[in-house]
Amino acid sequence: DGAEALDYLYRRGAYGDRTEGHPAVVLLDLKLPKVDGIQVLESVKADENLRSIPIVMLTTSREEKDLVRSYNLGVNAYVVKPVAFKEFLSAVQDLGVFWAVLNE
Repeated sequence: DGAEALDYLYRRGAYGDRTEGHPAVVLLDLKLPKVDGIQVLESVKADENLRSIPIVMLTTSREEKDLVRSYNLGVNAYVVKPVAFKEFLSAVQDLGVFWAVLNE
């Protein structure tokens, strides 16, 4: 959920003792429980220590307002995920390859 994602990134709560450093990329969904993906994105991009973390919005929403809002808040990529599980796994794998090999 979004609250746990923020705890992880800010190294607090259950993640207070995790090793320092940031993830290579964060995948968010717009519809996370507790704290939604937009709120997580806003928090990360507003924080000087976290804003350089690349964030990919991985969601089922094809609504232009969600896409525009995400990019206005600083998301690095917006990917509409497939509904079928097998296709979803393939899309996540493709994203991993893109981020690890092609993205600069």
